[in-house]
Amino acid sequence: MRASSTCLAGAALFGLALAANGLFMLVAPTAWYDTVPGVPTTGPYNQHFLRDIGLIFVLLGGAMLAGVVRRAMRIVLWGAVAVWLGGHALFHVWEVLVGICAPSALARDFPAVSLPAIIAAALVLWAARERAPEGDASRHALAGAACETVP
Repeated sequence: MRASSTCLAGAALFGLALAANGLFMLVAPTAWYDTVPGVPTTGPYNQHFLRDIGLIFVLLGGAMLAGVVRRAMRIVLWGAVAVWLGGHALFHVWEVLVGICAPSALARDFPAVSLPAIIAAALVLWAARERAPEGDASRHALAGAACETVP
């Protein structure tokens, strides 16, 4: 049970971080643009666009937090977060592949782009494993998920 509590606490912190990032984008888009490494190199400042993305991050954070308290909806909510964050990370890879950004951008962006996608995917796998009935083959297939359940 301890690992479950740890994973849920981690998911809650992750949700709060996503929401806080979104609120920062909504409340102080210029400061966000100037503060986050690499952002100014991706294009000119656009307050409307930053606030649009800020709303998305607030919703992603809310979905993570809702999944913490709504076990029945956890996989769907966290899955939606993982899909968006994963798509965002793949878009950054695509920019490198087509020459828009240098390969060094992937390392620079990893903590804020790829790592959140990995965390979200790991939490979805953990939630799927938690939901699988005892003895279900899918439960064993997901045994390598980031958060293990300890009896």
